[in-house]
Amino acid sequence: MNVTEQEILEIVKNAKTVAVEGMQDESKMDRAAYQIPAMLQSRGMKIIPVNPKIQTSLGEKALASIKDLPVQVDILDVFRRPEVIPALAEEITALPKIIRPKVVWLQSGISHPEAEAKLEKEGFKVVSDACLGVYAARVRPKG
Repeated sequence: MNVTEQEILEIVKNAKTVAVEGMQDESKMDRAAYQIPAMLQSRGMKIIPVNPKIQTSLGEKALASIKDLPVQVDILDVFRRPEVIPALAEEITALPKIIRPKVVWLQSGISHPEAEAKLEKEGFKVVSDACLGVYAARVRPKG
């Protein structure tokens, strides 16, 4: 992780738009990949679901892939298994600079040191094995 605790708090406090890779829809409301984005939305963040297996979630149209992002997001929040992180890192680094996420956030239990190092080398801020929802609860009031 190439960011300090204080930087993480600032990132979360200032984030406006979060793309959620691996987000679930209302049919799986019991999953963290639905609950955390719902909580982030309730705290004022715009959520962009990214999952080719769903149509919409939280009232937002789901994208099939991060390459479909229409704008740069503050955080790409990742709910995927560690073994797919290297391929995802390739997708992220292939994005045009104008839409690259400012921060790649790997949720609790997700880490891949080699892929994280590659992302950091490419200039991304990376947070791994940490829950974005926990940080949001600390620094963002409910809207």
